[in-house]
Amino acid sequence: MSLVLPRKWKKPAVDRPERRYPALVVLALIFVVLLLGVACLADVLAPYDYRTQALRLRLAPPVFLGGTPAHWLGTDELGRDILSRLLYAIRFSILVALGGTAIGALVGTVLGFLAAHFRGLVEEAVMMLADVQASLPFLLIALALIAVFGGSFMLFILIMGFYGWEVFARLTRGVVISARNQGYAVAVTALGASPWQLYSKHILPNILSVLIVQFTLNFPQVILLETSLSFLGLGIRPPLTSLGQMLGAGRAFLTTAWWIAIFPGTIIFLTTMSISIVGDWIRDRLDPALR
Repeated sequence: MSLVLPRKWKKPAVDRPERRYPALVVLALIFVVLLLGVACLADVLAPYDYRTQALRLRLAPPVFLGGTPAHWLGTDELGRDILSRLLYAIRFSILVALGGTAIGALVGTVLGFLAAHFRGLVEEAVMMLADVQASLPFLLIALALIAVFGGSFMLFILIMGFYGWEVFARLTRGVVISARNQGYAVAVTALGASPWQLYSKHILPNILSVLIVQFTLNFPQVILLETSLSFLGLGIRPPLTSLGQMLGAGRAFLTTAWWIAIFPGTIIFLTTMSISIVGDWIRDRLDPALR
């Protein structure tokens, strides 16, 4: 007679749902990371100085159309290497979009906190300014400011900072007023916390996800706005370059040298689409109602 020893009890396995990321979101994230890497390493990646002209080589085609390997994407109307200009254009366009969106987010968030805290006349004044900003076409405001103050690079970033601040102000005011009525905010206030401590240490961390989502949604709009102004010749001025400036310069050669406009136009399209996809995905991930 053989003895059967009891087997060691094992905890039953629990099926956990796998976290899968949509393929489109993964591709968009990869493209955004590559774009930021190109913006940071443009000095290393660019084979030529983006300002160097060589009229002997003007309108040279890309290498896949029979051009020389010395200029992979061809040259423009002044013989400048398109690949080098494209790398630096990505850098300057990203700097303008990041700087402008960050300024707009900061100004709008601060005004939203002030409106939610003081209420009354301060709230009415902030909301009135937001209504005025929303009612005026921003392109006209930008054109007027550029005409008066000029078109330096730093000034152009500040002008872009005027765009979208009213959205952050309205959003911040609403979520802060809602958060102040939550139990944790009431308890912290009852314990003697100052308004600065309440807003900076308790309310701001809780609404930060909403502001991040709005930042990702405003970012591609600022890129398109910078592209529009540079396309009209009112944005970033030479010798600097940008995606919109390259697109505007290439419109006169669409039938003879289409690559001058197609390459920056493709980058603009992929950039705005990728950032929009990532922004929508972040919004869905951070929305507790959808979870």
